[in-house]
Amino acid sequence: MSFKLFYYIKRFGYNTLPQSFFDRNYKRLMEFEKQCDPEELDARISYYIKLKEPFKLDGGSQSIGTFRRTKGSDYYLDLKDFMHYFPDEACFVYHFGDNTESRDIPTLIKAREINGFNENSILFKLNKKRHFHWVKDSKPFSEKKNALVWRGGAYQQLRREFVEQFHDHPKCEVGQTNRPAENVPWQKQYMSKEDQLEYKFIFCPEGNDVSTNLKWAMSSNSICLMPKPRYETWFMEGLLKPGIHYVELKSDYSDLDEKIDYYSTHILEAETIIENAHQYVSRFQNKDLEDLLSIKVLERYFELSGQL
Repeated sequence: MSFKLFYYIKRFGYNTLPQSFFDRNYKRLMEFEKQCDPEELDARISYYIKLKEPFKLDGGSQSIGTFRRTKGSDYYLDLKDFMHYFPDEACFVYHFGDNTESRDIPTLIKAREINGFNENSILFKLNKKRHFHWVKDSKPFSEKKNALVWRGGAYQQLRREFVEQFHDHPKCEVGQTNRPAENVPWQKQYMSKEDQLEYKFIFCPEGNDVSTNLKWAMSSNSICLMPKPRYETWFMEGLLKPGIHYVELKSDYSDLDEKIDYYSTHILEAETIIENAHQYVSRFQNKDLEDLLSIKVLERYFELSGQL
């Protein structure tokens, strides 16, 4: 049996467990809440759901009791896992996919724009199998190669311009892995995370929304280099600070050489950024806390919509 098939059997099976299982788990998480920092909890809940005033759900809402998979099993399961803690008649609006446009009514969504009106975009931890995983990196920053690495699909302008410009740069090991493969010099072979961790710098470009590799890169002993983020997810990319959690590049990458040279020789400054990144990542590595927050975000959503 393939790992992928086993994964989905396990995840769909989870949702067939008796309600008593979820009732017990809810009580356990409410006990766990007593151990948590209330300011941290409130800050994160308020970040994900910015609305303060009650609202009404008119058309287009979906009830928990009739919620079924239509497309995107990962998205569906990530949301379905937490619907067991609420009444079947409770209604909600959701969007699965990469669309970050502003919403007319409060909608559960994976990603939103950091700037502008985003109050109706309620961040939920969706597509987490793709986005939320970490690495164990045993190699110190000082022992890594003085170069920047990246592999990925270059279907968007930001990524394509980058690989075209730097695919043969002496301080870069970057290339696209587009499918179908393109007959261009910057089309290169897949590179594993383990091989990428040999480099001091990891490029973390946004795609349709946020950077897919940002989370695992920030858990490594390498430094993330990227332009200022425009989108945010459950990872709260809008709170990341340049020079603190990552190294910011200009939008035209004209300072790439300068940043690589600087942090290749200023090791202590680089290691401070890496330690800050690790501390930031640690906020998302406690499964009980993540599950509690997921319930609390839905709880506030249902409360504000007058359903609890």
